[in-house]
Amino acid sequence: MSVEFIFRIIGLAVFAIAGVYVGIDFGQYNEAQTVTYAVVFSLTGALFGIIATPYFTTRPMRKLRSLLGRIAAETLFASLVGLVSGLLVAALLAFPLSLLPNMVGDIAPFLGVLLFSYLGISIFVMRQGDIMGMLSSFSNRGDGEGGTNGGGSNWSKMNRTILLDTSVIIDGRIADIASTGFLPGTLLIPRFVLNELQYVADSPDGLRRQRGRRGMEVLSTLQKDPNVMVRISDIDVDGIREVDSKLVVLGRQLKCPVLTNDYNLNKVAELQGVTVLNINELANAVKSVVLPGELMHINIIQEGKERDQGVGYMEDGTMVVIENGRDEIGEYTDVSVTKVLQTAAGRMIFARIPGRD
Repeated sequence: MSVEFIFRIIGLAVFAIAGVYVGIDFGQYNEAQTVTYAVVFSLTGALFGIIATPYFTTRPMRKLRSLLGRIAAETLFASLVGLVSGLLVAALLAFPLSLLPNMVGDIAPFLGVLLFSYLGISIFVMRQGDIMGMLSSFSNRGDGEGGTNGGGSNWSKMNRTILLDTSVIIDGRIADIASTGFLPGTLLIPRFVLNELQYVADSPDGLRRQRGRRGMEVLSTLQKDPNVMVRISDIDVDGIREVDSKLVVLGRQLKCPVLTNDYNLNKVAELQGVTVLNINELANAVKSVVLPGELMHINIIQEGKERDQGVGYMEDGTMVVIENGRDEIGEYTDVSVTKVLQTAAGRMIFARIPGRD
C-alpha cells in the first residue's frame, strides 16, 4: 500500500466529513433539504478528497525531496546556518521595530524576519566555500592537538562529493584507488547509474553480463571498505534519459567532479565546465619515468612485429620493444632505452641490448 493511497483515503474521509458540515449549514435555509444537502456535499467532498489530496500533500513533498536531493550538502548546511543567523538578528530587532509608530510597528517585525532570513541564507550560501574551509581547518587543528586521526578530519572527507560513472565501476580499478586514500570524499552513485549497471549484469550477451557482475562485486567491495565513504542516492535529472548527460548536469549542479574512464563523457563534461577525474589519465601519470640512455633489466617474452625485435613489459604494464632482442626471448636481459613514445593508448618504450649490432 503506497503512501499516496493512504493520503487519498485520509483526504476522502476528511473532506467527506467537512462536506457534511457544509451541507448542514446550507440546510438552515431549507430544513427539508438538510439531509440531501449533507449527502450531496459529503459525496462531493469525498470525490474532491480522493482526487485532489495528493496534489497538496505527497506530490509537493516529492518535488521538494527531489529538489533537496539536487542541492549539495554544503549548500544545505550553509542555508540552515544562514537561516538561523537571520532569525536571531530578526528576534533581536523585533522589540525596537515594534516601537515604531502606527501600523509600521505592527508590520516591521514580520518584514524584519523575512528580510534578515533572506539575507542570512543568501550571504552564507554565497560564502559557503569559505565557511566550510574554516570549519575544516578548525577540525583539523583539533585533531592535530589531541585527536587520534593524525590530523585527519571526518568533515574533510565528507566535504567533497565525487560522482561515479558506470564505466569506472565496471573497470574495477576504482576499488584499489579508493582504498589507498587518494580519493578523499564521498563516492556518490546515483540510482540511475546503479540501474544501468544492473541492466548490463542482466544482459543476454555473456561478456557484457560478466562485466556487469564484476561491477556489482566492485561496488560491494567499496561499500565494505571502512575507509571509503559510498552513498547511493535517488538524485535524478528530469527531462534527460541518457546516463552520461545526467551525470554532466548533476556535476554542474552539485559542483562536484565526475569520475570516469569514458573518453566521450570526458570531453562532453570538459566542454560544459565540469571537472573530470579520468582513471586512464591517472594510470598513465603514475607509470615509471625512464629517460633515453637509462639501463633496464627486463624479461623479453615474445617477438615483435619487425625483424629481430623482442617485446617485454615493465611491472606497471608499459610495453618495451627491444630492437635486437629476438634471440633473448625467455631471458632477463639488460637493455638501454633509446626512445620513449607517448601515444593515446599509453606509453611505449624502445630499447636495445648494449654492445650488440
